[in-house]
Amino acid sequence: MKKKNKTVFYVSLFVVIIVVLWALIFPTNFETKTNSTLNFLVEKFGWFYLTTINLFIFFCIWIASSKYGNIKLGPDDSKPKYSYISWFAMLFSAGMGIGLVFWGVAEPLNHFINPIGVEGGTEAAKSFAMTKSFMHWGLHPWANYSVLALSLAYMQFRMGKPSLISSIFIPLIGEERVKGKIGKSIDVLAIFATVTGVATSLGLGTLQINSGLNYLFNIPENTLTQLLIVVAVTAIFMLSTAKGLDKGMKVLSNTNVIIAGTLLVFCFIIGPTLNIFSNLGNGLLAYTKDLFVELNPFGKNEWYKDWTIFYWAWWISWAPFVGTFIARISRGRTIREFVIGVLLVPSLISFLWFSAFGTLGIDTGMDVAKEAIIKAETAFFVIMKYQSFGSLISMAAIVLLGTFFITSADSATFVLGMMSSNGDLNPSTRRKLTWGVIQSALALSLMVAGGLEMLQTASIIVAFPFAIVMVFAMVSMTKALKNERFSKEQ
Repeated sequence: MKKKNKTVFYVSLFVVIIVVLWALIFPTNFETKTNSTLNFLVEKFGWFYLTTINLFIFFCIWIASSKYGNIKLGPDDSKPKYSYISWFAMLFSAGMGIGLVFWGVAEPLNHFINPIGVEGGTEAAKSFAMTKSFMHWGLHPWANYSVLALSLAYMQFRMGKPSLISSIFIPLIGEERVKGKIGKSIDVLAIFATVTGVATSLGLGTLQINSGLNYLFNIPENTLTQLLIVVAVTAIFMLSTAKGLDKGMKVLSNTNVIIAGTLLVFCFIIGPTLNIFSNLGNGLLAYTKDLFVELNPFGKNEWYKDWTIFYWAWWISWAPFVGTFIARISRGRTIREFVIGVLLVPSLISFLWFSAFGTLGIDTGMDVAKEAIIKAETAFFVIMKYQSFGSLISMAAIVLLGTFFITSADSATFVLGMMSSNGDLNPSTRRKLTWGVIQSALALSLMVAGGLEMLQTASIIVAFPFAIVMVFAMVSMTKALKNERFSKEQ
């Protein structure tokens, strides 16, 4: 057992180091190869990304409404460890928290100014902006997380298997094969996707915090400032990691919800409230209709390749990390309760967030909107400059970025510890801290070298085999549930 732990850990570490050294030493070659690979996948297999992520939604709806919905993720008498509020807070903080602050203003404005099929800056463009923002941050990413998290939670808590992505395949290929090369390869791939994806997001989060501090307080945007930000955040999330889930991640996640909720309520109060609610309602109607339009995976233009398909690949690349973490905190929930909680609650929060901050940005007018989207990192702060109490909101947003940054790194460190310790639900502090240092060092080194976007591209490429893994996860989960039903009938 320990040998396997060391094998997965060291092989994963070796793969990450080789890829990062390639990016740092031969950046041009790395960029050329990764971009050409990504372009090939998007061009030739864009339909596959679109089809699979739609399948995830149908699978979640089916399983939640089926007779299997009452099955618990654990023994029949098990009870959830975390309250609904703490559960929602932790899964949301791990899933996409920092992205909402980064894109909450920038994405709707991009779609408002550069829509497809309609003229920019019009009412039709406004509807397009809300609908596509809802599409990219709503049911699809959370269905993607749900499929992997549900399968993993079922196997680890109901069937007593290790908390490893490879465990999902036990009903299909048997436990012995999962313990062999196939299982190890899947687990190494999961660790690589997690490390690169999270390091990229941490780097982008650092850049936005630095940009916000520069915009508000004229603090320089340079390597020294970014180093100080990374060191400060790393120290905090390492402390949180050492304290564990209950005293660390849970407290920070609840703090996130309080700050984000306050910002959202404040935005509704100071902003164009009627317009926000109008855009929310119209956006939801258009989004619901658009869900069926998006079922056709063929004939998509360049806009879809640059935005939607890119997003689907990005969310899939995050599925191993977020799915493993959500599974870890969901013991005792029923399948129906799990799917409703993971799929609907975070999606609703995203709809509210994009309606509020997107409307705030759109209502400032085209000239300000064009200024804001020049640099995505500062779009939020540019728009806030034109609002009442904008400076106060901007400062709160920087704090929120920091806390989301910490919880993302904290949860990723916990998950990496689990993945590299044969699925141990309580990995050693030493193993978690090792991955924490690796994440931060990786993010910082790539920021300095200008390689964050290249690493993001590499992690999205990894999403392609993981999309296949997740399709088989649905098949495996279905087979396992049928076997359970069969045994009960007997």
